[in-house]
Amino acid sequence: MSEHRTARFPWGLTIVSLLAFVLLVSLGVWQVQRLQWKQGLIARAEAAADLPPVSLEALAQMPDPEFRTAVLVCDFQNGRWVELQSIQDGEVGVRLISSCDGWLVDLGFVPETVSARPAQQPAAIPAITAQARRVEVPGAFAPPPEGNRFYARDTEAMSRALGVEGPVPPYVLFATGSAWPGWEALQPSAPPAAFSNNHLGYALTWFGLALALAGFYIALLRRKLTS
Repeated sequence: MSEHRTARFPWGLTIVSLLAFVLLVSLGVWQVQRLQWKQGLIARAEAAADLPPVSLEALAQMPDPEFRTAVLVCDFQNGRWVELQSIQDGEVGVRLISSCDGWLVDLGFVPETVSARPAQQPAAIPAITAQARRVEVPGAFAPPPEGNRFYARDTEAMSRALGVEGPVPPYVLFATGSAWPGWEALQPSAPPAAFSNNHLGYALTWFGLALALAGFYIALLRRKLTS
């Protein structure tokens, strides 16, 4: 007389597989959302590039002025600045950070090999253009500044060092014109507006892993129930 045994349903495997499937699908959905956000960011950057520069007062009235260009008329040559350790095109140096009407202004990159700084002198104040860019708050483990030298773009601390009063905007104005036209070592530039956009590939990867997991679970479930 043969004994027929009924296979037990693998509840443990099912719960673990379901949790993993939900996690993978959630990661895929998150990457789709990131894709939409990144596409909007790129569109805004491209649209702002075609708009004429505005005054600093007009820039301050915008709810989100990122990527907009403003005209600055401040005496940077006789003002104060701090230095931010930086690397540009593989070369070590610093970026000079100053202020203009309460905004932090990144005046540009100076190679580490250039130790001399221009002397403060009376001169005509050149009008320069600058692009507003949102900056991230440095992490808790960011190294502290050493005197005039900063190692993280801590806008709060930089503003205090420069004597800027009032709330600090979450943007930095990156000069695209030189505040010292005669000082060739200063290289003004804004961060490139070309953004990596690999979120679609990441989303397809997570969704693909979710499908592979579902197929593996179904195949294993059939094997257990028929054995």
